[in-house]
Amino acid sequence: MLFKKSIPQIISEAKESGEHTLKRTLSSGGLVALGVGAIIGAGLFSLTGIAAAENAGPAVILSFVIAAVACSFAGLCYAEFASMIPVAGSAYTYSYATMGEFVAWIIGWDLVLEYALASATVAVSWSQYFNQLLMTFGVSIPDQFLKGPWEGGVVNVPAIVIVCLLSLLLMRGTKESSTVNNILVILKVSVVLIFIVLGWSFIDSANHSPFIPTNEGEELVKSGQKSFWSFLGSEDFGKFGISGILRAAGVLFFAFVGFDAVSTAAQEAKDPKRGMPIGIIGSLIVCTILYVLFSYVMTGLENYQMFKGDAKPVATAFAKTGYTFLNSALIVTIIAGYTSVILVMLLGQSRVFYSMSKDGLLPKLFSDLSKNQTPWKTNLIFMIFVSIFAGFVPVSDLGHMVSIGTLFAFTLVCIGILVLRKSNPELERPFKTPLVPFLPILGVIVCILLMASLPIESWERLGVWLLIGLIIYVLYGMKHSKIRQQHRKG
Repeated sequence: MLFKKSIPQIISEAKESGEHTLKRTLSSGGLVALGVGAIIGAGLFSLTGIAAAENAGPAVILSFVIAAVACSFAGLCYAEFASMIPVAGSAYTYSYATMGEFVAWIIGWDLVLEYALASATVAVSWSQYFNQLLMTFGVSIPDQFLKGPWEGGVVNVPAIVIVCLLSLLLMRGTKESSTVNNILVILKVSVVLIFIVLGWSFIDSANHSPFIPTNEGEELVKSGQKSFWSFLGSEDFGKFGISGILRAAGVLFFAFVGFDAVSTAAQEAKDPKRGMPIGIIGSLIVCTILYVLFSYVMTGLENYQMFKGDAKPVATAFAKTGYTFLNSALIVTIIAGYTSVILVMLLGQSRVFYSMSKDGLLPKLFSDLSKNQTPWKTNLIFMIFVSIFAGFVPVSDLGHMVSIGTLFAFTLVCIGILVLRKSNPELERPFKTPLVPFLPILGVIVCILLMASLPIESWERLGVWLLIGLIIYVLYGMKHSKIRQQHRKG
C-alpha cells in the first residue's frame, strides 16, 4: 500500500497559522533574490576553472548550457508543484503527494545530502578567498588551518566559523536572513557584471582555440581502433572531447543548485501561487545568462590549462585585465556571494527536515520552532554536521556528491509531474509545466545522462547515504509516521 498525503490535506496544513507554523515574509522579488543567492557561488567562482582544466576546456560554455537545459526541465516541473502545493519541503513534499511516503523519505534524505554538503562545499571555497583577503592586509591564516587532513592540513577553521555564524543568523529569523541575503546578492551580481564588462576587451581568441580539446579515446573510437563501450569505462572518458563536455555539465550542475531551494521556502512566501514560479524560473534565467557570459570571458582571459589545481581561478583570470587595483573589491564581493549561498542552502536544508518532522518521519525536535518561528534546533544540529564536513572534507569530493544528489532529486520531481497529471488532472494549477509529458520525460533522460557521466565514487557515496537513510526510516520513520498512524486508526 502507498501511504500518500492528499493534496487538499497538504494545502490545508499550509493555511494553518500560529506559533507552530512558519511566517510568510517573502515577496516575489525576495524569492528571485533567494534563488540567485543560492545559485551564484562556488559553482561559478571555483568549479568553472576546475571543469575547464580537467574536462571541457573552453567548451565549458557548452557544459553550462547543457546543465541549464537540464535544470530548465526540472525547474518548470518544480514551478508547477510549488504554485500548487505551497508548503515547506520542496521535492520531499511533492513526492509525498505523488509517489508515497517511501519515495518521499528517499528524496527528503537525499535533499539533506544536497543542501548540507552544498553548504560545506561553498564554505571550503569561502575560506580560501577569505585568507586571500587577509593577505592583502599583510596577514594570513596558517595553511594547516585552511585544509582538512586529506589535503595535508589539520582543519579548515574559517569554513567552520562561517557555517556557525550563518546558522546563528538563521535561528534569528527568516526576515532578517532574507534582508542580509538581498544585500549579498546585489554585491555578487555586481562583481559578475564587472568581471564580464571589464574582461571582455581583454579576451585573447587564442585561448579559445581549440574550443573543444581533443580526447584521445574518442579519436580511437572514431577510427575504429577502440569500441565505444570500452571507451566508456576507460580513464579517457570525461577528459575533454564530447565526453568531457558532458562530464563538466554533470559537475557544473552543482552551479545551478539553488533554484530548487526557493521551493523549500514556499510556506514563507506572501503569495506562493504567483511568487514561486517567478522565483524559480526567474532566478534560473538570470543565472544562466550570467554563467555563459562569465565562462566565455574567463576562458578567454587565461588558457584553461592554467586553472588546473587553482583554488582561485577568477582572481587568476582577472589579473590579465590589468585592473589589479580592483582585486580586493573582487575578493570581497566573491566572499559576499559565497556567504549568501551558504545561507540559503542552510535555510533549505532546515525546511526539509522541518517538513519531515511534522509528518512524524523524524523526531519532533526537528520541527520545534523558536519564538521567532524558525526551526532553531534543526539549524543547531546541522551547524555541527555541516561544520564537520566543511572542516575536514576536500571540496572536489563534496561537489560531486552534491551534483548526483541534486540530479536524483530533479529526476523524481519530473516523474512526479507525470504521475500527478494522470492521478489528479482536476486540481487547480496556477502554473502549468508546458509540453507534458514530453518535457518532464526529457528532464528525466537528461538528468540520468548527467548522473551517468559522474565518477563511480559519486554513485557509491550516494548508495551509502541512502542506505543509512533507509535504516533510519525502518527503525524510526515507519513507526512514527502520522499518515500510517491515521491508517491504523481507520
